[in-house]
Amino acid sequence: MTLSSKLSDPRLFRQYAYVDGKWTHGDGNREEAVVDPATGETLGHIPWLESHQITAAVDAAEAAFVHWRALRADERCERLLAWYDLLQANREDLALIMTLEQGKPLPDARGEVEYGASFVRWFAEEGKRTFGETIPSHIPNAALGTLKEPVGIAALITPWNFPLAMITRKAAAAMAAGCTVIVKPAGETPYSALALAELAERAGIPAGVFNVVLGDPPEVSRILCAEERVKALSFTGSTRVGRLLLEQSANTVKRVSLELGGNAPFIVGPDMDPREAAFAAVAAKFQTAGQDCLAADRILVHESIHDDFVAHFAERMAALTVGNGLESEVDLGPLIHRQAVEKAAAIVDDAISKGATLMAGDQSQAPGENFFMPVLLTGVTANMKIWHEESFAPVAGITAYADDDQVIEMANDTEYGLAAYLYTHDIRRIWKVLRALEFGMVAVNSVKMTGPPVPFGGVKHSGLGREGGVTGIDEYLETKYYCLGALGSVSGS
Repeated sequence: MTLSSKLSDPRLFRQYAYVDGKWTHGDGNREEAVVDPATGETLGHIPWLESHQITAAVDAAEAAFVHWRALRADERCERLLAWYDLLQANREDLALIMTLEQGKPLPDARGEVEYGASFVRWFAEEGKRTFGETIPSHIPNAALGTLKEPVGIAALITPWNFPLAMITRKAAAAMAAGCTVIVKPAGETPYSALALAELAERAGIPAGVFNVVLGDPPEVSRILCAEERVKALSFTGSTRVGRLLLEQSANTVKRVSLELGGNAPFIVGPDMDPREAAFAAVAAKFQTAGQDCLAADRILVHESIHDDFVAHFAERMAALTVGNGLESEVDLGPLIHRQAVEKAAAIVDDAISKGATLMAGDQSQAPGENFFMPVLLTGVTANMKIWHEESFAPVAGITAYADDDQVIEMANDTEYGLAAYLYTHDIRRIWKVLRALEFGMVAVNSVKMTGPPVPFGGVKHSGLGREGGVTGIDEYLETKYYCLGALGSVSGS
């Protein structure tokens, strides 16, 4: 049975790139298979575009920009809201596509569709609030102020772990600002992006405004980074690749926003109920099978409740069900590919070899070669890979600490600075630790921290800029200052 035959609307399954409002095949013979990570079944193939076809996408975006930016903000809003309505109306098909190509459980995929659509709605409205300013003039007979104008063409390079929401969070902001976009989705999960293109066309978004290019990632990124007409680049992915893209964009002085790796600490204070905190930590660690930049990688528990916390964590973790995301009551799907499984195993082996204790995680129970059973390690220390590397896997490491000063130092002992979690009811501890943590986002007594109103982003090697919130659209806007002198007047500098 083909993927399209499983959909209520088979037209949402597309196996071509989308450029200038046309479904485009590659001019060469290069293509890539897309595989269901749960079963190993080939879902379909996508073409790799040649370099001149990537340039053609830039041509299309450049031509469309003239007309798209000229629309009133409320006119762009109407088209984006039509896109939002179509995302909601096709939620089941979009979720099914996502589960098949990415592996996450179907309820999680439905949640991502809802989450991704919410950014379209948010920025559709936010585009009508890109206000300039009136500046009190220090120049006689002159009016001073600013305007907000779209930066131009935006290249958006997105990852496989959230194949729909990472596109809408970027594209909706850029399009609402008046920019046109070129999306390069991950090769593992292109079909969510192509379904978005199909629905964008139905929503009346003009040809050339939303383009999806497919191809060899280094080749495509080099072309987009070197292209003078591409004025902004937004990337979500690894810190290693983010550094390369930043370097490649330097010669064209692009507006660059990067959402990179994370290594989130999950801090549990001595006043917490160990069971409540442990259950929250399981939720923070194992979302998207640990393949999440917000996943709690280092769980730091006060020594006075450490043992009770570990017992409750192990109990809750044991209740998680691992399996195909299409099956009911599955909590964790597969990892994206076999290399991810091998990396997870290497991190676990490294920790054990350096003194950590394996409390749970029998890999003989894995239901397939791309699955990795949840692992619980205790006695994790700073000389282990799990402490410093983003595992992107369902591997939890727990470490005891003695006091607030020590745990702040431990939490900040990472090059990353995306997100952190703090569980305590002591307001003095909350304020002290919150202010001292070197992270762009801190969730206190909550696992959920993201959404359209939130300025999502990190510090240190976790990235540049923010996505979402009132600042998310600023990544795609330039501030133009004007000085309007009175007719016939002469003013100096």
